[in-house]
Amino acid sequence: AVGVLLALALLALIHLPPAPEHSLLPLPASSPPEPPREVAAPLSGGQAYRKRLPMPHTRLQQEQAPGRSRRQRMERDTAPWLSADDLQKMWLLSSGQVVSKTRVPAHGQIMRVRLHAEGDAKGDAKGDVLTASPEGDCQDGRCGLIKRPGDLYEVLAFHLDRVLGLNRSLPAVARRFSSRLLPYSYTNGAPRPIIWWAPDLQHLEDANNDQNSCALGWLQYQEMLQPHKPMLLARDAPCSSIPHSEWSRLALFDFLLQAHVPAKVPTCLLQVHDRLDRYCCGFQPDPSEPCVEEMLHEKCRNPAELVLVHILVRRSAPSRLVFIDNAGRPQHPEEKLNFRLLQGIDSFPAAAVATLRSGRLQSLLQRSLRLDRELWESQGGAEGLRPLLQTINRRAQILLRHIQEHNLTVFEDSPR
Repeated sequence: AVGVLLALALLALIHLPPAPEHSLLPLPASSPPEPPREVAAPLSGGQAYRKRLPMPHTRLQQEQAPGRSRRQRMERDTAPWLSADDLQKMWLLSSGQVVSKTRVPAHGQIMRVRLHAEGDAKGDAKGDVLTASPEGDCQDGRCGLIKRPGDLYEVLAFHLDRVLGLNRSLPAVARRFSSRLLPYSYTNGAPRPIIWWAPDLQHLEDANNDQNSCALGWLQYQEMLQPHKPMLLARDAPCSSIPHSEWSRLALFDFLLQAHVPAKVPTCLLQVHDRLDRYCCGFQPDPSEPCVEEMLHEKCRNPAELVLVHILVRRSAPSRLVFIDNAGRPQHPEEKLNFRLLQGIDSFPAAAVATLRSGRLQSLLQRSLRLDRELWESQGGAEGLRPLLQTINRRAQILLRHIQEHNLTVFEDSPR
């Protein structure tokens, strides 16, 4: 009887239907779908290149893999001051493959690179070096500017800009590079900032003043800031299309970035700033300051010789300033703060001032910076960044006191 039962059981197992090839259970929410895989195809000579499945020729935002889209939605929930466009550009800068490079004339160790984003159907067959006119190869917004390790402060400045709702800085991330196209000094393991290259920045044709969209002197600038003066200026006057509110945003931003930081803070977060006062006329500089070494400070005796630098706009938005080369002064004790940066400014953006008054600036910055894992880990996380964030927070309190003591006003921000 037992033998008969065993025979019947074996017969039933043999006739069971085959198991399905794929599980019908849904993937857990924490496991996003995988991006499209690359297929290796052989080349002549035994090499191989990577070939992608055909994709529609659409904008970069539409080319995102589903997993990346989900990640970006989560990041926006964490830091709502970062737009979808910000996150898209940050992803390109942090993970895009370097496919070509070119030196930036007269800017030392700064390299402009073209990036190939995952899921980008356009491809790139430009070769190892960009052509003689690299601007033409960057018109699609897929280029970045790799700066020195000591310029990492610019990444923090980008997050400060977004947390305050100014939205005038270009996206920036910290990144370690390993591309064979780059010199060894770029791939030695040190994190460097890479800034999104805006293809329509407007530059003067003057090679000695190509970091400005318009030539503007200090006296002209102060005249523009006088009430009702912009309406009287000729339309062809330098920077006449830039409204008063833009200078207010710039002054607030730059004042917060002149940070005196304790010696234990990594020096890679520090850099000298020289946008509104490159001559150090608003304080007594140390002999080591570039404005002293380059004998610029002596020009403070003649205000007519003073000019503003890094005053840039985009051709697509000529009335909005673009903040570049954002940096702070590491050697500024509070008795040396440069209030000249605020001279002539009689109002500030309401949203930014509200953030400063909320007492949450430090915690908001920490939340935002945590999204940049490379910067966060290289600077020691919350503990390593705390002294710098505390310093910026103290600058905010000093600025609020300045606004109150001088009875300055705030203005409502224009749409983003």
